[in-house]
Amino acid sequence: MSNDPVRPYNRLIVPGLGPLYGNLSEFAETLLRVVAGLALVTHGFPKILDPISRTGLVESLGIFPGPPELWAVLLAMTEFFGGILIAIGLLTRPAAFAGLFVLLVTVYFHWIVQSEGYGGSEKSILWAAILFYLVIRGANSHSVDARLGKTF
Repeated sequence: MSNDPVRPYNRLIVPGLGPLYGNLSEFAETLLRVVAGLALVTHGFPKILDPISRTGLVESLGIFPGPPELWAVLLAMTEFFGGILIAIGLLTRPAAFAGLFVLLVTVYFHWIVQSEGYGGSEKSILWAAILFYLVIRGANSHSVDARLGKTF
């Protein structure tokens, strides 16, 4: 096995697939970011229409200082507007970090508060892993961040 950074394909079991992987990696990363962002928008859309309706959910967590109405509004804004930012690749890292925070809270809620364990937290864990990747990676060349020539 070679550690040649220029030709990593020689480490593949089927080296002929290397160019395919190389050509599609940026597309796959963009697709992951866009789908994750749009899924957050879709999930957050009902919340943004009536953010105060989630106050009971926030109160049931019992861990936030301040009025639960504020946290319900922040939850709605994070999912909806953060999802838009992630999908278009603008301020990707901070938007993904905010979404990651929300998802880690949902893991706590389902696993601990609702006593559902892994089964109740599974989707939130998966989405948290995706957003963690975006926090670390940021957006790629197919993003508004790249067009601006700046990233967070």
